[in-house]
Amino acid sequence: MMNVAVFGAAGSMGTRVTNALEDDPGYRMLYVESGDAGQARLRERGIEPTSQEEAVGEADVVIFAVPDTVVGPLAREIVPSLKAGTMVVTLDPAAAYGGELPEREDISYFVTHPAHPPIYNDETDPEARRDYFGSGKAKQAIVNALMSGPEEDYARGEEIARKLWGPVLRSHRVTVEQMAILEPVLSETVTATCLTIIREAVDEAAERGVPFEAARDFVLGHINVELAILFDELDWELSAGAQMAVEEAKKDIFQPDWKKVFEPQSIKESVGKITASGLA
Repeated sequence: MMNVAVFGAAGSMGTRVTNALEDDPGYRMLYVESGDAGQARLRERGIEPTSQEEAVGEADVVIFAVPDTVVGPLAREIVPSLKAGTMVVTLDPAAAYGGELPEREDISYFVTHPAHPPIYNDETDPEARRDYFGSGKAKQAIVNALMSGPEEDYARGEEIARKLWGPVLRSHRVTVEQMAILEPVLSETVTATCLTIIREAVDEAAERGVPFEAARDFVLGHINVELAILFDELDWELSAGAQMAVEEAKKDIFQPDWKKVFEPQSIKESVGKITASGLA
């Protein structure tokens, strides 16, 4: 049986981790909350908090279910006292990529993050079809990185990750650097920005007299088919007119050098802001 210590066990992510692992016979759970309010929330759920000292001394696996701003200071506080061979799991690449985790040769660092359920899927259950976030009903892909530690620890970390984010559609092994490209750059800097512009465009169409529901239906339908074309779900191509409109509009909507957001220095600056502000 593995001793798994969850730091931030009473928070939203800590609760998810707790719910995913607490009934697994292979794990003995240790629930850590530093504040009285968090400890009270645990007790309301029938869970007795574990002291940080006890958790640090007994843990085989430590899971940081805390904000990005807390990961670095917490790691610097407890990592020196962990047993040799302990695995430290973070649920986001920001602290790992940003150099917030103290080096120690005799422990492992494992980073995992969900991709969220995909738009195109084979879900038939109504609740699963509306599980957009990935709350345990719809299948989702996950990404994992063994930042440091022996190779066999990847399997140990992935086993935990599959339980945290399940049901799992696919599990991808990446590096911490590649995970930072996926988040925040690909998922937030690029995708969330573009989608925000699309929503603002719908509102602009409504401001110019198009009924909002008509604009909403029109753009969501076009997103569906255009994503299917561009991501090879549909054996089709954008029309010649659409392709011309895209190329012309790029000049007005995007800066010519917009791909600089993928450069390592830009990623480090973005991650630095996240770990300093907790806005991941």
